[in-house]
Amino acid sequence: MKDILDRVNGLFTYSSGLRRELHRHPELGFQEFHTAEIILRELSRWEGLRIQSGLAGTGVLATLEGKKPGRTVLLRFDMDALPVQEETGAEYASEIDGLMHACGHDGHMAIGLTAARLLAEGQQEITGRVRILFQPAEEGLGGAVQTIQAGVLEDPRPDYVLGMHLWNEKPLGWLGISDGPVMSASETFRIQVRGKGGHGAMPQEAIDPIVAAAGVINALQTLISREVHPLDSAVITVCTIHAGQAPNVIPAEATLTGTIRTFRQETRHRLLERFKALVKEVAAAYRCQAEVTMEDIAPAVINHPQPARIIRQTARDLFPAMEVDENYRTMASEDMAFLMQELPGCYTFIGSSNPGRGLDAKHHQPNFDFDESALVTGTALMVGSALNLLES
Repeated sequence: MKDILDRVNGLFTYSSGLRRELHRHPELGFQEFHTAEIILRELSRWEGLRIQSGLAGTGVLATLEGKKPGRTVLLRFDMDALPVQEETGAEYASEIDGLMHACGHDGHMAIGLTAARLLAEGQQEITGRVRILFQPAEEGLGGAVQTIQAGVLEDPRPDYVLGMHLWNEKPLGWLGISDGPVMSASETFRIQVRGKGGHGAMPQEAIDPIVAAAGVINALQTLISREVHPLDSAVITVCTIHAGQAPNVIPAEATLTGTIRTFRQETRHRLLERFKALVKEVAAAYRCQAEVTMEDIAPAVINHPQPARIIRQTARDLFPAMEVDENYRTMASEDMAFLMQELPGCYTFIGSSNPGRGLDAKHHQPNFDFDESALVTGTALMVGSALNLLES
């Protein structure tokens, strides 16, 4: 294990340089064409990698065969950026107006490429097979589903899948490797509340959808406080409300949008059912009609105990001074969940913030940046974990 860490440390300049090149050229989901070119350029430098490109449009898959037959481990790294205008002031800041790697996917790809290099250089030491997937369109666009449909889990089917996220919610020196649900299932919703428009000075002649919408917003929170088990977790957040055009006109319609997050499948089904019923019943109490539409974004990310145990031990061997949190969960969501519905796997969080250097902005913010020392942690952990899973 120490040899792995020494080799990764020796490639830090390579990892950092790749991360910064990718950061300067962000691309949205399913538009990662230049990003894919960088990935293909690097992968083609290392012997032994069988490379497939164009998966789900822009995805790339590299396969490395070991010295003798064995299991197959799939390592997955996401590629897409966000529609955020960067405000970091970094010398490697985005060169594309209005786009930014504000979630750390540039770091994930740098980790994946460095891992591919290390594994290719040590091919003769590998028993089994490692597949490395660079997946497009993680940010709620369905990239994981489309790569599965493109055959990424075939020829041969992996035995395990591993993923990771540089995590600015936690500092360097922290790792989150838990059993069970670690990221929530996610839905988005749209509620259209319809009433009857009228003059703002004569509300008795109208049916006000804004008042009904306010009632709906307040009532929805009782689903969390009164219908979800106190030891379970769920979130309902109304993120937008749109109604009306003038200060003296009651509109005929109000529109609400937001998100629902849950961990347990039973909670998810019950909450979605009660959500739709409550919205319609509350709106009706205000003499309005309501229509609810929902879009499933991702199921919960659920770590399998066996690979999680092996990865925790790998982390402790590589980084004995680091904190390994075995009980970490977040209400954020990830389409890695679709891959983990198909295969046993583990999703790991890697602390990446450094408040002392001002690198502690949260994900999806315009001043987001992370401490690049986390690239070493991520690469060593992914390589070490893959090898240990193949040998287990």
